[in-house]
Amino acid sequence: MGALDVHEDMQRLIDSGVVAVMRGADADTIIEVADALNEGGVTAYEITADNPNAMDLIGEVSASFSDDEAIVGAGTVLDEPTATAAIQSGAEFVVGPNFDEGVVEACNRYGTLVAPGIATPTEAVNAYSAGADFVKVFPASSFGPGHLKSIHGPLPQIPLMPTGGIGLDNVADYIEAGAIVVGAGGAIMDDEAIANGDFETITETAREFSETIDAARE
Repeated sequence: MGALDVHEDMQRLIDSGVVAVMRGADADTIIEVADALNEGGVTAYEITADNPNAMDLIGEVSASFSDDEAIVGAGTVLDEPTATAAIQSGAEFVVGPNFDEGVVEACNRYGTLVAPGIATPTEAVNAYSAGADFVKVFPASSFGPGHLKSIHGPLPQIPLMPTGGIGLDNVADYIEAGAIVVGAGGAIMDDEAIANGDFETITETAREFSETIDAARE
C-alpha cells in the first residue's frame, strides 16, 4: 500500500464501517483472516502493538492489499517510538487506548491518521485540539451508546469510534448515536473459528456487521 491523503484514509475507514481489532493475531493465519474479513465487506484492520512481531504483521498485511482494497493500522500504541515504528512498517492509522501527545505528534508529523483513546468530552476536546483526526471512545461497554450520543451532541465536529464490547446486538445503536466507525474485536474475530480454519464464519460475521451498519446509516 502507498500513502494516501489523510482525508482519503478517513473515508476508507468510514466506508469499512468496522475496524477489526486483530489482537493476538497469529502470523500463520492473519492473511487468511484479513481476506475473510475483506470478503465480508470489512476492509479496515487494526493489528495491536502487543502482538508478537506486530510490526512484521502490519507490513505483511499491508503488502497483501492494494490501497483500494483495505486499510491497515496499528492499535494499542502507547508511545511515540511505537507509533513511529508502526508507521514505518506500513500502518496507515494509529489507535491508542489513551491520549498521549507524543503519539499524536508523531502521526501528524508523518501524515498518518491517529485516534487516541478518550472517555469524556474534556478528553475528546483535548485530544482533538492536539491534532487527533478522530477519537476512540473506550471502553464503550462501560458507558453505552447513550454516552456516545452525549459526547456527539455538543461536539459533532469530533469523529467518534467506540470500541470495546461492540457486537451485532448493539452496533446499530452506536452508529445511530453518532459513531462514524466502530472498533470490534472478539465479536468479529472468532478465535474458535480461526483455530478451526473456518474462515467462512469470519466472512459471514463481517457481512452481518456491514449490513447492520449500512441499515443503521440509512
